Amino acid sequence: MPKKIIIDTDPGVDDSMAILFAFASREVEVVGLTTIFGNVDTALATQNALRLVEFAGHPEVPVAHGADKPLYVPLEGIAGFVHGVDGLGNTHRPAPKGQPLGKPAAQFIVDMIMANKGEITLVPVGPLTNLALALALEPRIVEHVAEVVIMGGAATVNGNVNPAAEANIIHDPHAADLVFNAGWPVTMVGLDVTTKTTMTEEYLASLKANGSKTGTFIWEISRFYEDFHYQMTQERAIHTHDPSAIAYVIDPTLFKTEKGPIRVATEGITKGQTLMDRWQIWYGATEWSNRPAVNVCVDVDSPRLLALYKERILAAP
Repeated sequence: MPKKIIIDTDPGVDDSMAILFAFASREVEVVGLTTIFGNVDTALATQNALRLVEFAGHPEVPVAHGADKPLYVPLEGIAGFVHGVDGLGNTHRPAPKGQPLGKPAAQFIVDMIMANKGEITLVPVGPLTNLALALALEPRIVEHVAEVVIMGGAATVNGNVNPAAEANIIHDPHAADLVFNAGWPVTMVGLDVTTKTTMTEEYLASLKANGSKTGTFIWEISRFYEDFHYQMTQERAIHTHDPSAIAYVIDPTLFKTEKGPIRVATEGITKGQTLMDRWQIWYGATEWSNRPAVNVCVDVDSPRLLALYKERILAAP
């Protein structure tokens, strides 16, 4: 039976690649998209999410507009220079036909979990504000969610915004600390693994080899994104961030994991850092005591993940 998933997203090139991967995979059923700021502002994220469900042939999948700003810190750093001003690699797609739900993302998350107890997996691939707001609305979702699989953070490597912080976490570090420490089952798919799996220009070109509209779409939106990576790495390849979270939901055996509590720094030079206690030592009555263990991906079978992604995209319409 497929896992029911809600993807909390700020599309975004790699978000789009992840969403289309999910729609093409029999192991999961996308029951909703909730939107958030990050790669684009929330208004544009909502429009892009509507575009994606329509493109994938699933206009019936609801899209719920999420938070427009972080819990406490100012909103900054919308990543148009990474994803294009339209979030889709400056391909400027037609406006969607559909409309978002009349309820906010946090309420949609609560309603879906409480109506489908033990069945909903949350897959946030952007800042974690919507999940934090959902926890505030209904703390019992902790008991009734199936799993939370987060693309974000970095436990064993540097960040990608600065040496301390990964982008999704630094956008709302207070929300991230709440989500990591809520006591529900959390898996972090962070830069520890997403930067180990790269899609080369040749690989991306191969996704459109059979002429499918999905593979062609991914090739087109990834041109701007690849150019950004080339400026940073001098390689014609992109890191596999958000699709890695979907890959974990589909097949956790692709990843090696470790468990330990994670605290998120909320201020200072380390703001946004996801600091994992890998020693598992009892520190006594401190900010580390009685914190829940998080399942952290620390290694990945990249060839198998890339083969899975290509198989599903080539089989998509």
